[in-house]
Amino acid sequence: MTRRKLRQDEIDLWKKVVERTERLHPQQADPVRPAVLPKPKPTKTPLPRIEAFDLGQSAKQKPQRSHLKPAVTDRLAALPLQMDQKAFSKLKRGRIKPEGRLDLHGMRTDTAHPALVRFILSAHSSGKRLVLVITGKGKDRDEPGPIPTPRGVLRNQVPQWLSLPPLAQAVLQVTPAHISHGGDGAYYVYLRRSRGGL
Repeated sequence: MTRRKLRQDEIDLWKKVVERTERLHPQQADPVRPAVLPKPKPTKTPLPRIEAFDLGQSAKQKPQRSHLKPAVTDRLAALPLQMDQKAFSKLKRGRIKPEGRLDLHGMRTDTAHPALVRFILSAHSSGKRLVLVITGKGKDRDEPGPIPTPRGVLRNQVPQWLSLPPLAQAVLQVTPAHISHGGDGAYYVYLRRSRGGL
């Protein structure tokens, strides 16, 4: 259905009605004829600069990590040193032999956590000072997803577990092991002196 056009007598009648009426709000703009606003100026966002490259050329910068938090080794290195500096440097070079070891490699978190708690508390109560906890380096996730997942669940969880009660009271220092004791797949756990120990 098409709209019919107004006849001239209807237009004249409307004009007379408009001339004889008073506006309710004279300070406001005419709703029939709104003020014409200027068109907004388009803002150009600068595109990221891409350097020219030749096919087969190697990248100048390494790609950034996709992890939301720093790597576990970086976090441990940033912690303040709690033990003797001389003993710590021997420890980092693999010169101190661990007095006990726990291999969590291949375990799930629900079995690894209680095993870690038992091992650390038992070692502490028997007066041991240095133990080795093997976590394994972990596997890369088979299918990448939208949320970055750090490699090695136990490798990332064990330092956190060691910093929480009941283990925090027994642990003095945690650091990645020397390559001779497992490297990035293991941790040295230096225990506090046991009050009941030697």
